[in-house]
Amino acid sequence: MEIRSKKILLTGATGGIGRSIASKLAAEGANVIVSGRSEEALQELADSLPGSGHSVLAADLGVPGAAVELAERAGAVDGLVANAALPSTGRLRELTDEQVSRMLRINLESPILTTQALLPGMVERGEGKLIYIGSLAGKAASPRSSIYNATKFGIRGFAFALKSDLVGTGVGVTLVAPGFVREAGMFADSGREAPSGMGTTTPGEVADGVVKGFRDDKLEITVAPRISKTMAHLGLAIPTFSHKVQSGKTGQTAAEDLAKHQADKR
Repeated sequence: MEIRSKKILLTGATGGIGRSIASKLAAEGANVIVSGRSEEALQELADSLPGSGHSVLAADLGVPGAAVELAERAGAVDGLVANAALPSTGRLRELTDEQVSRMLRINLESPILTTQALLPGMVERGEGKLIYIGSLAGKAASPRSSIYNATKFGIRGFAFALKSDLVGTGVGVTLVAPGFVREAGMFADSGREAPSGMGTTTPGEVADGVVKGFRDDKLEITVAPRISKTMAHLGLAIPTFSHKVQSGKTGQTAAEDLAKHQADKR
């Protein structure tokens, strides 16, 4: 789908990855609706974007009903980039019911419900694009990330099945799956370093993947170095291998450290 002059709703817009996506889409000529919890931060972002026609819709997707309300307020849009997500790390037994519900709602339920609300208009117009920001964590599980893994495995399955359902409608679906991201995302927010030897990607490269998703309508675009892709594919194909690697002392210690420094993000 051509991006220029298209109206695109972007959730999770004020995080590092979201800002890069917003800037890239705006530079390509899109009219971007930036969404997140802070209206002040959103307005600052919208004002900084190149081009014109950008707008702001503040919403806390952790609140029941917020996703459908956001879609209704956005109106007829040409594209959705579902980027909002919580890190969702920690041992399950240490999380409250409310924390688990919020994690599931933001990471998995909200993209689905927003899509459900926006989809009829796209199908009626015979054109549209749905892009979901997944993760290599949707292929290989890791310690202290049971909820995060569940949501990323889930959004991957949802996107793949939805694309099959929409064949012939003119509405495309693409999953953009980053590996470890430097300069933004969970490691930057927590002040921790990504696992050594696995390589990292940048928010700008994730944004490039989103643009490619609009233009090429690929099923899945992985944004990660070769070593990360390989290990994720192994984790998907041979989960017992991944489990053994992740259950080692090094993996357990790193996961515990990351979860500890993300406790305030729950």
